[in-house]
Parts: sequence; structure tokens; C-alpha cells
Amino acid sequence: MLLKLEPSPEQIKSGRLYSQMGLSDEEFMKIEEILGRLPNYTETGLFSVMWSEHCSYKNSKPILKRFPTKGERVLQGPGEGAGVVDIGDGQAAVFKIESHNHPSAIEPYQGAATGVGGIIRDIFSMGARPIALLNSLRFGELDSSPRVRYLFKEVVAGIAGYGNCIGIPTVGGEIQFDASYDGNPIVNAMCVGLIDHKDMKKGLASGVGNTVMYVGAKTGRDGIHGATFASEELTDASEENRPAVQVGDPFMEKLLLEACLELIKSDALVGIQDMGAAGLTSSSAEMASKAGFGIEMDLDLVPQRETSMTAYEMMLSESQERMLIVVKKGREQEIIDLFSKYELEAVAVGVVTEEKKLKLMHNGDVAADVPVDALALDAPVYNKPSAEPEYFREFQAMDNSVPSVDDFGGTLISLLKQPTIASKEWVYNQYDYMVRTSTVVAPGSDAAVVRIRGTKKALAMTTDCNSRYLYLDPETGGRIAVSEAARNVVCSGAEPLAVTDNLNFGSPEKPEIFWQMEKAADGISEACLALNAPVIGGNVSLYNETNGKAIYPTPVIGMVGLISDIDHITTQAFKEDGDLIYLLGETKDEFGGSELQKLIHGDIFGKCPELDLETEVKHQKSVLEAIRAGLVQSAHDLSEGGLAVALAECAFGSNGLGVEAEVEGNPVSALFSESQSRFLLTVKKENQAQFESLTGAKWIGTVTGEPVFRIKVNGETVIDEKVEGLETAWRGAIPCLLN
Repeated sequence: MLLKLEPSPEQIKSGRLYSQMGLSDEEFMKIEEILGRLPNYTETGLFSVMWSEHCSYKNSKPILKRFPTKGERVLQGPGEGAGVVDIGDGQAAVFKIESHNHPSAIEPYQGAATGVGGIIRDIFSMGARPIALLNSLRFGELDSSPRVRYLFKEVVAGIAGYGNCIGIPTVGGEIQFDASYDGNPIVNAMCVGLIDHKDMKKGLASGVGNTVMYVGAKTGRDGIHGATFASEELTDASEENRPAVQVGDPFMEKLLLEACLELIKSDALVGIQDMGAAGLTSSSAEMASKAGFGIEMDLDLVPQRETSMTAYEMMLSESQERMLIVVKKGREQEIIDLFSKYELEAVAVGVVTEEKKLKLMHNGDVAADVPVDALALDAPVYNKPSAEPEYFREFQAMDNSVPSVDDFGGTLISLLKQPTIASKEWVYNQYDYMVRTSTVVAPGSDAAVVRIRGTKKALAMTTDCNSRYLYLDPETGGRIAVSEAARNVVCSGAEPLAVTDNLNFGSPEKPEIFWQMEKAADGISEACLALNAPVIGGNVSLYNETNGKAIYPTPVIGMVGLISDIDHITTQAFKEDGDLIYLLGETKDEFGGSELQKLIHGDIFGKCPELDLETEVKHQKSVLEAIRAGLVQSAHDLSEGGLAVALAECAFGSNGLGVEAEVEGNPVSALFSESQSRFLLTVKKENQAQFESLTGAKWIGTVTGEPVFRIKVNGETVIDEKVEGLETAWRGAIPCLLN
């Protein structure tokens, strides 16, 4: 793509060079119509990245409109660097999730690391201090190939390397393993920040004559056409796109973060935006378009770390640790001085203009002259054809059959060793999750919790999505993804506030994939409305396919909740000998997409679990009320593996406690069904009557001082194991597979 001699507009058209940049014939004709002439090479490049799915959401905008985005706490919804929600006392939480899937598939360490760096910049570009990082990861089966294990190890190392160096704790996340991700891992990074309302900033280039300044690292040739690369499916030839992966420098980002947070306090600042996907192109065009102005830049002034860079290369580079800011005319030296304190460059490269165009000068010539709205606001939008897949109709016609299990104890051990269920300590022990010393609940419980200093408040945060359910039934699966995220937040003692989502899907060109997207969005929207958790921002990552085979639909839900009093913070581990164990929620014969089904059959099929939103809301409210009333010792939601796995997880890390429980019904369903809207809670005996009256939960057992794991079904003991043996299997599974 990078040519020594740029072709003429006529050569671009006659040779269809634009198609190599990701533009269709129709799109090139539209560009020609907008400009009233043929675009030159640089202009073609500007349109190609801005009209890519990654930047324009041209295939997903109709779907995104389905999400509820407003609420009484929402201060900033979709459209800016990150969403913002009010948490009282003039403070707000700022958060967003983004993908770096394709880069991580071909250069996993840097792909993951720069994903973390990019999401951090989105947070501090709003004026917020980042306080926590989370992630959501998907890989193929760990025992399938050395490459999958390599991707897993390197992605985790990249996340740890960047987060640990910049000094922001990585406090939570989730990982699932499935063959559908063999060639196309999912690497989603989420960041949460804190801000005072008065400090909130937006990415606006307003005020004719105001100065456009470039701050941060120099521009190189890394990441050119990264946005286009992220908008096409992977093939065996994708390795050739390795130069499209950026290289990050967390130490420089730390300086940039502190400089920008100081800059936010200055009344000289008009607007600020991260140079993320599409680099200087997207930041300049979007800032101008949102504000209703234009920008003229002299690219000769752009700091460059490589010689003889062309206008095309500078505008499309995705070099990291860079921001574009607009400052009041005449205040430039203040900004230069501020950034010099942090040993960073701040260079005036352009001005805000009245004419709504992006005009670029290079070597004394006009390199590009394009309407900003054509690049940003008026990018094409497509309503793709949608078709219900045949497999969905087949699965819906199936009955909810119960798998056959002979050895319940052995089956529980096998489930605890499944990588999706097994301990993720191997992962999060590489993360510094205690840096800044505000982490109250570290990785390993239902949700991470970070206190808000100077107050009694805390934020709970989680990422969730069971993609198997979404494959079987995307609408129900979408409802489940939001509901499970909310259950995790509630189990920590928090009220769910809002959602940021990352929609990871295959190619929207395929009607069956677009149908998955539509239905998942419907389910997410229904759950967000029911749970009063609006979508305040997020990301779309499409074309997640390898040689034509798509991943499972994976719309990851990032959720943040507010704990009004840190005394309400609750974790999943059992607390005291003699505490009563309760199960809230109905258990049904539901195994479609379950860990037990995958374990026994090696595949998933049938109907995913049902979810009634009215029941979900009722149970979440009663659990949160019980926690706030001081009645709950521990809380854990039931998810992968069902009741038996949840009981085991509560026993692990409980300092030698065990469990004796008894349930009724079909023993396989009672122990391993993945029915929704269920909670496992423990209560002191003196609070039994008040708790039962409040929640209607069913007493199923007692926490024991002896580390035994004993479960009866219908009066018969079906599992009798030592907690230590179960925990050893659970903790050792992933290290064993990697070694």
C-alpha cells in the first residue's frame, strides 16, 4: 500500500487501487461526486480509513440505534471518547471498552498492549483519571495447538506489560475458550476513570482562528491502515499485515496522561481527542465535524520519527501515545511549557477554520482538501440483508434433554478443570491489581471493587458475555449477557449504573451474521431497559473470521455499579462456620450451551437457558436490599457449571471452610443446570427469618468448619469430596495445559 511514487487520481481509478484500501466501487464513485473531481492518493486514504467499519460503523449504525442511551445519571452518552455517569457529590465515573482483535491475532503482545494504551487515552481525553483496567478475552481450546497457547500467553503478557508499567491496576475481566476463536482471538480492553463534573472535556475543534496542536510521541510508519485492517476478515495472508500493528510505550503514556490531566485544568483548552484508529485523520476530522468547523494543517510541522514521510503516511499512521488538542489563540506557549515539564512535545500544526473542510498542506502544496462532514458525519450507512440461520431453527425445535451423569464427583472435578471455569490466577497474578492501593476486591470474585478516596463510596465493575448462549439464541443470549453482568455487580453490593459494550461478530456481509447482530442488540436493549442500565458507549468489531469461519457472536458487556457505602461490599467466598447457605431462583432442565453439554458431547446445541427479565429484576433488587440491610455474608451468581461449581467456588479461598448441602429434583439438573436469575447467598443464623422474608430464597445447607464438600440430592449423598482436592484441580488446570 505504501508507494514511493504516489499514483495519479486517474491511475487510482483505472487501476482500482482504492479497492486495496477497502473502498467499494460505489463508495469511490460517491467520493468523486462529493469532491466534484477524482480524489488524489492522500484523499483516497482519508476516505478509506474514515469510511471503514472500524471508524464509521457503516454496517452497525442501524443496530446501535436500538440501544437505550439516556438515563437520569447519564452525563455523556455515545459519541465521545467515553461515556460518563453521575455518581453523586459532583463526581462521575467515566468508562469505555474497545477491541484490538485483529492486531492481537498477528502480533499478540503489541496488539494487546496498544489496546490497553488506546482505551486509557479515551478515558483521560475526557478529563478523567483512569483508576482501573479490565479485559474480556477469547481464545481457541488450549489443548488444540501451540499457536493458541502462544496467543494466550502473549496477549496476557501484553496486557500486563502495559498496565503494570503505566501504573493503573488491572482489576478484573473474563476469559472463555472455544474452537470458534482458534484463528481469531478476541481482545477487548476496558478502562474506568473518575472525574469531577466541572472537569469534563469533549473532542471539539471550535472557534475560528484557534490553534490545533499535536502533543505526545512522534509519528512513525507503524499502524498505517490499521483501521482498514480491522475492518476485514483474517486470512492466511494476514501475517503480511504485521506492519499494521502499532508499538506502544507505556512510560511515555504515563507522562502524556499526567500532562493532559494538568492541561484539563487550563481555560486555554478548547477540545482534546486521542489519536486512535485512523490517527491524525480521525481525530482532526471528527473534532471539526462535531463542532461544525474545519481544520487546516501544515503536515511539515508534525513531529516525525522517520524521514521523508508522505502526507498519506502521516495522516494514516496509528503511532501510539499521541493526542490532538485545540487551544485558544495566543495561549500556545503556555501549552508548550506545560508539556515540556513532562519532556513531551506540543507543536502548533494548524488552525480552526470557518469553512467545514479538512485542508492539508505538505511541502508547500495542498495535499488534501475534503469536507469534514463527508469524512465523519456523512459516512455511508448500510442496511445489510438479514436471514435467520437454519441451525437456529433446528436448535429451537429440540427438547431440553438432561445429559446422563454416573459419577457426580468426578464430573464436578472435570468441570472445575475446564479452562473457562478453572482458576484464572495464572492470568491475573501477572497483573499489578493493587497499584494505587484503592483496589478493595481483587480479581477472582464476581466483580472487582475500587474505592473512591475521600468518600465511603466505591465502584464495582465487570465484563461478561457467554457467547455459546448467543450462538444458540442471540436475543436471549444478549439478555443473559447484560443480566449476568448486573448480577455480578449486585453480588458485590453495588447498584448497576450503565453499560459499555463491545460487539464482536463475524462478517456483516453474511445475512446470518447480520441477523445475529440484530437479535443480540434486541436482547441487550431489552435487558438494559429492564435493569435501568443504559448503554453509554462502546465499540464494534466486525469481520472476526478466519478463512471464512466466523467466531461465535460475542457482544461483551462492560458494566459499572455504585456501592454507596463500603460497608456493603460483599464477596463470593464463604465467611464463617455455621452460616446458612441459600439458593435464590428456580432450577430447570437447561443444558443448551452449558459446560456440562460441552464436556460430555464436545459441542453445543439446542436451546440456551430462558431468562425472564421481570424475575431477574425482582431477584437483583431483593439481593441488593438484603446486602444493604447487612444480612448477607457472601453472594455469588450461578453461571457456568451450575450450582455444584458455584458452591465449590465459594468454598475456595474461604480459609478452610466447607459445605454440606441438600437439594431436590433431577440430580443432574440440580447440580449442573445453568438456569438463569439464580444467586447463592450465605447468612448468619440470627438473620435467617428476616432474610427469608425479604428474599424468598430457599435454605439448602450450611457452611462447615471442616473443609468437606458434601452434597445430597433427594436424601442421597452424590458428591463427597475434600475441598482441597477440588481446589487443586481448579487451580492447576490452566498451568497444566500451558506446560
